[in-house]
Amino acid sequence: MTLTFDRPSEQQRWYAVDDDVMGGVSRSAFRVTDGEGHFHGEVSLENGGGFASVRREPNGFEPTLADAQGLALTVRGDGRTYQLRLKSTALGDASAYRVKFTPAQDAWETLHFSWDAFEAVRRGTVLSDAPAITPSEIHQLGFLIADRTSGAFCLQVKHIEPLR
Repeated sequence: MTLTFDRPSEQQRWYAVDDDVMGGVSRSAFRVTDGEGHFHGEVSLENGGGFASVRREPNGFEPTLADAQGLALTVRGDGRTYQLRLKSTALGDASAYRVKFTPAQDAWETLHFSWDAFEAVRRGTVLSDAPAITPSEIHQLGFLIADRTSGAFCLQVKHIEPLR
């Protein structure tokens, strides 16, 4: 199953988790417009902050990940580096599997990430002793920006789909 952004109701499935949880003032949101998802906002380094993120419960997307070889994203960026993050029952609540990417600014690009491209992290620190990702245990996906740069950002997303 491919996750697309052609229904306005998709916007309600995404929610922000920004650095205000630790005193920062970054802000973000996820908007669905004209068949695209937009992860956008502003990163601030004030008050020890510096990250913004959005998350989505897979809601019917996850069963098809069990036999997938990874994920493909069709995205367009703004010159900044983002992370695709996956929450798994194999890791603690503050941990996730991540892969970093810097998408093209001037054209849509489809990026392919096999499961072994993801690394387990907890608050930005790599967990060297974490188990390898098990696709059937993924229960949440999201995007994060934490590139130590203040300012506005916008990641456009057309599709998220399992690799077969």
